[in-house]
Amino acid sequence: MTIHSLLTPENSTVIFIDQQPQMTFGVASIDRQLLINNTIGLAKAAKVFNVPTILTTVETQDFSGYMWPQLLSIFPDQTPIERTSMNSWEDSQFVAEVERIGRKKLVISALWTEVCLAYPAIQAMEAGYEVYAVVDACGGTSQVAHDMAIQRVVQAGAVPVTWQQVLLEYQRDWARKETYNAVMDIVKQHSGAYGSGVEYAYTMIHKKAPTMAHV
Repeated sequence: MTIHSLLTPENSTVIFIDQQPQMTFGVASIDRQLLINNTIGLAKAAKVFNVPTILTTVETQDFSGYMWPQLLSIFPDQTPIERTSMNSWEDSQFVAEVERIGRKKLVISALWTEVCLAYPAIQAMEAGYEVYAVVDACGGTSQVAHDMAIQRVVQAGAVPVTWQQVLLEYQRDWARKETYNAVMDIVKQHSGAYGSGVEYAYTMIHKKAPTMAHV
């Protein structure tokens, strides 16, 4: 049995594939606002922990539209790798960037699950990489399409994770104060009831001022 070691900011790359309007329109497996929330939470986690990040888009001008501005604003110095292929792993520039970074653990968020996650995930594993599919930061054209794609990549050897799991796996220890406050900010902004609980503890128990609203 293969044991996949824990994710750390030093051993992984986070990859965002085709978070674009036309791809978002086709998502039916998850509420689309929740999908955006989860994906942005994952992106902020990568940013806080300085994890190498790859952005890639397909047919921006001719079909899919530009990558979500919420995502681009987190990585203002990065230009998404533009492709024509549905499968990122068939794009030489994309593969070259994965190889340049040199991390063997690839944490992937993609639209759609059955295409833009499944295809590169399978080929990346064939090439010797470990794939961590962020299930709640991916969306398929139906619930069945999403579920079967996740089953397919898991059967091929991928590890299913959630965005919050990745965030907390990177933090791991609350004594790591250099990232503690930033992680709590992400939790309060994107973790729903968990975030509300943190805000309640801060204000009602620890008597801190309420968090100012921001995105």
